[in-house]
Amino acid sequence: MNVCFAVRILSGVLLAFYLFNVWSVYHFSQTTQTRPADCVIILGAGIAGSHPSPVFRERLEHAITLYRLGYVKKAIVTGGFSPGNSMSDAATGQHYLIAHGVPAKDIYIEQQSRVTRENLRYAHVIMRKKHFRTALIVSDPLHMKRAMLIARDAGIAAFSSPTPSSRFRTLNAQLPFLLREAFYYSGYQPVRYFVALRNTVQNPSTFP
Repeated sequence: MNVCFAVRILSGVLLAFYLFNVWSVYHFSQTTQTRPADCVIILGAGIAGSHPSPVFRERLEHAITLYRLGYVKKAIVTGGFSPGNSMSDAATGQHYLIAHGVPAKDIYIEQQSRVTRENLRYAHVIMRKKHFRTALIVSDPLHMKRAMLIARDAGIAAFSSPTPSSRFRTLNAQLPFLLREAFYYSGYQPVRYFVALRNTVQNPSTFP
């Protein structure tokens, strides 16, 4: 009986934690921190043949707007190779930016990543090499909460700049995306603290 009661309490706490994160992810998606920065980091979102996927294209278009308006002078496009594709997300995005007026000299790419955490980790390597101090992160609004937390953990001085338009427009499209992002965000939080605690043993300054 006591075990069952404890399981119900734990389940209730976990559900409350998840529902709070659903609200938090949605609330954060409604805000923007767009401001001048050294570069923009565009999170990859797959390709279709030799073209960016519709979701990826929205992100690239927003980055182009930020570049044209003078918020940034450099762009970092992220994304590795999807199964069956001979070109990486990043290279495809680079070609798209160039075709829409962004000079090749102002574009850097990382082609190793497969997930958001790697997108930002490898982008940060480029930032350090090029001495970029600040970055605007571009992704879909509902992805921004998790992306910004990961960027912080990667050591990036980042600001959220979600796409003003999104392929996830209808409730039927947005709700699954929101619930999935809240699930990933909820799962990432304990993982990051476990990793941070482990790293603290070696370097106390790494604790987020």
